[in-house]
Amino acid sequence: MQHLLNLLAAIALLVWGIQMVRTGILRVFGANLRQLISRGVSTRLTALLSGVGVTAIVQSSTATALIVSAFVGQGMISLTSALVIMLGADVGSSLMAVVFSLDLSWLSPLCIFTGVVLFVARQDTTAGRVGRILIGLGLMLLALRLITEATLVLTQSETVRTLLLAVTSDITLEIITGAVLAVISYSSLATVLLVSALAGSGGIPGDVALGLVLGANLGSGMLALLTTLKSSVQVRQVPLGNLLFKVVGVVAMVGLIQPWLTYIAPLVPNIGAQVVLFHLLFNLVVALLCVQFTGHFARVVEKILPPEVAALSSTRPHHLDTSALATPSLAISCAAREALHQADIVETMLVGLKKVWEDNDATLAQELRTLDDRVDDLYSAIKYYLTKISRAELDQREGQRWTEVINFTINMEQVGDLVERILQEIEDKKIKKGRDFSSAGLEEINEMHAHLVANLHLAMSVFLNGNVRDAQRLLKEKARFRDLELAYAASHLNRLSDGKVKSIETSALHIDMISDLKRINSLLCSLAYPVLEAAGLIEPRLKDL
Repeated sequence: MQHLLNLLAAIALLVWGIQMVRTGILRVFGANLRQLISRGVSTRLTALLSGVGVTAIVQSSTATALIVSAFVGQGMISLTSALVIMLGADVGSSLMAVVFSLDLSWLSPLCIFTGVVLFVARQDTTAGRVGRILIGLGLMLLALRLITEATLVLTQSETVRTLLLAVTSDITLEIITGAVLAVISYSSLATVLLVSALAGSGGIPGDVALGLVLGANLGSGMLALLTTLKSSVQVRQVPLGNLLFKVVGVVAMVGLIQPWLTYIAPLVPNIGAQVVLFHLLFNLVVALLCVQFTGHFARVVEKILPPEVAALSSTRPHHLDTSALATPSLAISCAAREALHQADIVETMLVGLKKVWEDNDATLAQELRTLDDRVDDLYSAIKYYLTKISRAELDQREGQRWTEVINFTINMEQVGDLVERILQEIEDKKIKKGRDFSSAGLEEINEMHAHLVANLHLAMSVFLNGNVRDAQRLLKEKARFRDLELAYAASHLNRLSDGKVKSIETSALHIDMISDLKRINSLLCSLAYPVLEAAGLIEPRLKDL
């Protein structure tokens, strides 16, 4: 029993080490990996190589699948290109299995020691995150050695030998067992390395190990699909296409197990090496068979999962992809795109506001007020999505962007509330009472509104691009809008003193409106502060304007 517990603990340590390396690399190099993928889709060859490179670094084809799926869901790359990347990702994962199957146990103490020193000394920095990666690598190498040692002891028991032979009695059961292990461990790499260690120490026969490898590859495809079940259709298409590749590979390779054992195995005396090389062959065969037909696979996937086109009126968030949360930089980009979606709805409310006060359109006013509920819902969704990203795992720039996104959504939510209040007051004080602004008063409000819409567009540009010149222009608009409010309030008082009836009837509404429009403008202009502060161009006294 003690030896069995040792084996289970070693397997758990292997899985945990792979998880540490994967998450650590994604947090340190997530933005660079995203750029590598997005730039590497110009041709099939570059897409294939980008998949190999990213997965060799991340050590997980499932993680690559989630990143690529998020790109497809955002419309950044086509489904065909994503499927080519996934073929390369599987080859990259199998290459890492070959590397880790080598006797690198001597590196384990060095990796763990160096990693702990870096992690403890500078935990919240990039160096600390690199230390976390080194700790994971050290634990993986240590776990592989412990698995080999525990297996050597267990295989001396006749009971264990009999049990293993009974469990792995035919190829179908072997494939199912390998797939289940891959799903449970959340890693086909861990499963292949485990099978390699077991086979190398005599725990399982070579032919059984090859069947388990086929199952591990199939389980890898199932794992990505299960992980994205709650995502949008576009996101789920990539894992489905990758699973179809796996099925084709399993069908093609089942018939090659016996020729492999007959002709190739004798050339490689080490059974553990045979296992990882067979795993590499599997993915190379799949890549060669399928790379020219990814367009056909994409069409099959789209027939099974037709892409959905979200209506503009949909209240569901469009870009908050949960599968992107594993990569903080990508998740923050998703939240930023959703924040711009929220701003688009606010713009619809703001543009429609002018038509309401010009035409006394009560129906439009009610429709626009209902849009504020959508703005509030998106604010809540974005805020909840961002809280799922641990700020402790973000670098300085990502942390700053996280703050910018949440501040932008807060401001948009407040702007929506102010527009809703203005609409309600127009209904109560103007439309229901049949009153109109004076021609001069209407012209002044329309001018303020035109500046406000322009400033909203400028604020969205500053949020999206972080351009310093645009931020400076936006901040200048704050003082300009304040001057307009003071000038138009004074001219309105002059009309009151002249006894203009329309000005008298709408006086309270007029003053409240220009005050609320100024508050909206202040919220928009405040979005310039983070950009100017980061550039060192803002004077502290400007915040009090």
